[in-house]
Amino acid sequence: MARVTVEDCLEHVENRFKLVMISTQRARQLARGSRDALLPWENDKPTVMALREIAAGKIDESVLDEPVEAPVRQRPPIIEFSEE
Repeated sequence: MARVTVEDCLEHVENRFKLVMISTQRARQLARGSRDALLPWENDKPTVMALREIAAGKIDESVLDEPVEAPVRQRPPIIEFSEE
C-alpha cells in the first residue's frame, strides 16, 4: 500500500481546508456505501481511500455539490397502537 501525503493531495486541491471538506464528504460516501470506490481497495479504511482518490485526481471539489445523504442508522418509525 502506497503512503498518501497531504502534499500529493494538494496538487489537486487548492488548500488544506478544502482538502478536509472534500476528503470528509468522500469518506462518508464510501463508508455508507452510497458511492463505489474509484480505485481498488487495498485493505484501506474509507478515509485513506478518499485521500488516495484525491491524490490520484479521481475526486475533486465537485463532490461537495452532491447532497448529503441520511446517516446509515436512523430511528425506527414510531408505531402508534390504539386501545380498542
